[in-house]
Amino acid sequence: MRFEKGHKAATRRRIIDVASKCMRRDGISAAGIAGIMGEAGLTKGAFSPHFESKDALVREVLASALGEQQYRLDQDQRRGLDLEGAIRGYLNRAHLEDPTGGCPSAALLPEIARQPLSTRKDYEKGLRSYVATLAALLPDADAATSRRRATAIFGLMVGTLQFARAMPNAKQAEQVLEGGVEAALHLARVTSS
Repeated sequence: MRFEKGHKAATRRRIIDVASKCMRRDGISAAGIAGIMGEAGLTKGAFSPHFESKDALVREVLASALGEQQYRLDQDQRRGLDLEGAIRGYLNRAHLEDPTGGCPSAALLPEIARQPLSTRKDYEKGLRSYVATLAALLPDADAATSRRRATAIFGLMVGTLQFARAMPNAKQAEQVLEGGVEAALHLARVTSS
């Protein structure tokens, strides 16, 4: 059976998109190939023409999710978003309630730490761009200091979102988010000594 031109690329993209949602929802370990392929409307046998292994799929999923996150931040920045807007855009109710479409770090960080070195290096590379964009939004400081503070701010944002998602009470979760915003903004204003 012959497929239209671009069919293989479109199928690969669909697998990545579905896998990204499955992994952020269930975790990397719990998201099996058969389940991912089933949700994509494909058979398990259709996996191997697109990916050599689950590890390869995980690397693609992380690169894609980080790329989408970076794209959204870049678009917001072009529309005049400042650092507070970036922090509030991350630490908000909509992001809290959408782990499958949100930040891959907040959904998967403990599992990313257990991935092979090549996956962790790819993750770090993808994250570096996001942190650099946050660093550029910080008040005047040298590049190294801005990068360090932006990394700390991002870590605080990720931890805050994870903590808020663990709260069973919506009001408590909102308070955790707001506390994270306040702490991140405080850290952003701190000048190096």
